Amino acid sequence: MRQSFLFTKTRREAPSDETSKNAQLLIRAGYVHKEMAGVYSYLPLGLRVLNKITSIIREEMNAIGGQELVMTALQDKELWSRTDRWDDDKVDNWFKTKLASGGETGLAITHEEPLTRIMTAHVSSYRDLPIRAYQFQNKFRNEMRAKSGIMRGKEFLMKDLYSFDATQDAHDAFYTKAREAYVRVFKRAGIGEQTHVTFASGGIFSEFSEEFQTVSDAGEDLIYIDEKKGLAFNKEVLTDNVLAKFGVNRATLVEKKAIETGNIFHLGTRFSEQLGLTFKDEHGENKPVIMGSYGIGPTRLMGTIVEVLADEKGIVWPEEVAPFKMHLVSLAGSDEAVRAYADELYDDMQKAGIAVLYDDRDVRAGEKFADSDLLGMPWRVIVGKEALTSGALEVVNRATGEVEKKSRAAVLAL
Repeated sequence: MRQSFLFTKTRREAPSDETSKNAQLLIRAGYVHKEMAGVYSYLPLGLRVLNKITSIIREEMNAIGGQELVMTALQDKELWSRTDRWDDDKVDNWFKTKLASGGETGLAITHEEPLTRIMTAHVSSYRDLPIRAYQFQNKFRNEMRAKSGIMRGKEFLMKDLYSFDATQDAHDAFYTKAREAYVRVFKRAGIGEQTHVTFASGGIFSEFSEEFQTVSDAGEDLIYIDEKKGLAFNKEVLTDNVLAKFGVNRATLVEKKAIETGNIFHLGTRFSEQLGLTFKDEHGENKPVIMGSYGIGPTRLMGTIVEVLADEKGIVWPEEVAPFKMHLVSLAGSDEAVRAYADELYDDMQKAGIAVLYDDRDVRAGEKFADSDLLGMPWRVIVGKEALTSGALEVVNRATGEVEKKSRAAVLAL
C-alpha cells in the first residue's frame, strides 16, 4: 500500500470528546472513525488489524475442534422469553424495535438461546456429541458507560464459542482446552505477559468462571494476583473461603487494575433444559446436554493492545497483529535517484511477500517520522541518500527504539 493512496489521514490533536487512550490514538492515526458514543467504523488500517486478530482467534478455535458459523443478529422475542432473558428488568441492555408486520425483535447481545435451539434440530443421540460451534458477529448492547473507546461499545465484534457435551468429564476436558487456546491467543496478540487467567463468579452455573484480565491503568476491574503461585482473583470472589480453597495468603496478593478481555464459563444444563436440548445416552435414557460458553471480543482486544503497549509517541503494534510489518519511509524529496531506489525496494518487498506501507508522500521528514511513530508498524525502514552511497538502510524497531544499519538483502530477509 502506498501511503499517498490511503484516504485516511493522521491528526495532530486528540479528539476533544474522547478520554480513553485507545480511542484518541486510533482516531488520530486514522484506524477508526467515531460515529457516535460507543460506535466506531473501522477504516482500512483498522480493518487490517481487526482481521489479523480475528485470524489468530479463528486458528486457535479451529485447532480445538471449533466449527464456524454465523447466526442472525435479529432475535426472536419468544425464544428469549422462554429463558427469562427478554424482560428489560432482567436484562437491561437490549436494543429492541417494533416489526412492521407486528411484534417485536431485538439485536443480539449474545447467542446461547438461538444456538441451543439450532442444536435441537441436530442432536438426538450421544453419537451426535460433542459439538463446538463458534462465530464472529457484531453484538449490540445498549451500553450506558460507552467511555472506553473501542473497549466498551454499543456495537462491537465478538467471537462467541459454545460447547455441547454428553458428560461433565467431556465438558471439563474441553473447557481446559479452551482455556489453553485463549492463553495462546493473548500470547500471539502480544499481551500474554500482562494477561492473567482470573477466577471470577460463576453465577448460577458453577462456583467459578474464568476471566482473562489484562493489567492496565485503563481497566475497570480490580484483580488480586499471587505472583509466586500464578493465581489471580477478581475482587468479587476474594473471600476467606476462596483464599483457603487455593491456599493463598491475602498479604501476598498484589492489587491491579485490569481490562477483562475474555471469559470462559460453564453453563451446565440451564439452557438445554429450558429449550429442550436433550439426547439419548448409551442406555436409551434421555438427558440434557451440558454446555459451556467462551467469549472474546476482537475489537475489545484491539483496544486493549493499544492501551497496554502504546507509548508517548503513538501506537506500538505487535508484529502478528500489525496492519503492515514494515513502514518504508522515503526521504527522496526532489532527489529522483532516491525516489527510484525506494520505489524499487518497495517492489522487492512486495515480491518477497512482506506486508509494507510505503510512505511515498511529498512531505517533510519530520512529519513522516511523527506519522510513522503514531501508526506503530513494527519496523521502519528509511531510504535516504546514504542508501545510494553506502547501500545501508536505517531500520528502526518501533517497540524498542533500537536503530540498526542493514543491507538491502538483510531488510528483505527480516
